[in-house]
Amino acid sequence: MGVEPICAELQFAPSTHYDAEFRPLSARAVSDATVGPELRALWEKNYSVYGRRKLWKAAHRSGMDVGRDQVARLMRSQGIEGASRAKKRFTTKSDSAHVRAPDLVNRNFTAARPDALWVTDLERHEALSNPAVVKGHRLWLVAASH
Repeated sequence: MGVEPICAELQFAPSTHYDAEFRPLSARAVSDATVGPELRALWEKNYSVYGRRKLWKAAHRSGMDVGRDQVARLMRSQGIEGASRAKKRFTTKSDSAHVRAPDLVNRNFTAARPDALWVTDLERHEALSNPAVVKGHRLWLVAASH
């Protein structure tokens, strides 16, 4: 057995397969094999937040001779991504064992009469001097009066 039946079915010569199998690696493949792990180590050293531009500049500072597009291609092939401001990141992890306050209104915020349902919006103000930091930090509390 061997590759001959497969080559006959695909209609190409077995010598084509063997030529490709034993062909030496290209200069690009050799370079990628050495530069790729170095880039990953450099990316991890910088807290895994560098994107292609900063990683490329860091590589140059560390003495690596690597191109900007090569860095981008190797990052894609290794699944490396820089930190993005667009991604939602949460600094706290919820504890599934923690007992949460009961939802007294079952997410129904309509009231049958005045003063039947009170809703409040509490904000944390850690950085009152910088309103941009405060924006978006809200905690919604709902209380039902019986």
